[in-house]
Amino acid sequence: MTENSYSAVAVMINKGVATITINNPPINLFDEALIRDLDRAGQTLCDRPDIKVIVIESANADFFIAHADVSAIQQLPPAGEPGGELRTAFHQVVDRFRKTPKATIAKIEGRCRGGGSELALACDMRFAAIGKALLSQPEVGLGIIPGGGGSTRLPRIVGRARALEIILGCSDFDAELAERYGYVNRALPADKIGLFVDKLATRIASFPAETIAVAKEAVTLKDADLEEDLALERQFFLRSANTESAKLRMAKAMSFGLQTESVGKGGMAELWDLGNNI
Repeated sequence: MTENSYSAVAVMINKGVATITINNPPINLFDEALIRDLDRAGQTLCDRPDIKVIVIESANADFFIAHADVSAIQQLPPAGEPGGELRTAFHQVVDRFRKTPKATIAKIEGRCRGGGSELALACDMRFAAIGKALLSQPEVGLGIIPGGGGSTRLPRIVGRARALEIILGCSDFDAELAERYGYVNRALPADKIGLFVDKLATRIASFPAETIAVAKEAVTLKDADLEEDLALERQFFLRSANTESAKLRMAKAMSFGLQTESVGKGGMAELWDLGNNI
């Protein structure tokens, strides 16, 4: 069964597995439209007792999600001031895939940067296509920090030193290196990732929903204090976003075409090099 009442995603349901396919041309920008659709789709699926597994993938061969909409970040107020509703919605959308009793899987077959990486990190499992997937948290190059969970989840997943390498280095990680670091569960050949994820999701969905939920609850005991850390991260993010250096670097990056397809397909390092004179 396919649900097509969305503009930026499509939802297909089959045997207890719901697949959310992101389709927000040209680069799957994590903008207001995608936030809205992922919020509605996520809430609907999480409320359905017949759904046991949620898979998130992309219809775009080049982009899982390019990154969060920088033009929206430029409008965010300082911490403690009203007007940050869109950022709050982003956090709710992303964290829902961690907190739901359903198993959640990110199938990454293109560029997965910034907010896209943060969505993937919030999922229970991540699988990346060799030769196609690129993951990164490039926010520091813009003068900001990963503020949608990246600064908080990465150290828990890959360790402190590797998290700092990823966040401060702003480099793309291919599927195989991401696997070595623990950034993703597995790097899989591009022509096999679809079958692997389908088989895993179907297998999990064959088990009792109550048992899946209890198993996930037990494993996520490791997330103790995560909510408090995420709240602090949001404050740190807003603090960074309202510095003069961040405002200058975001404006410069936007003038270079940060959110265009041609720049998005290139390496982030080249973009930061262009901004080194700021």
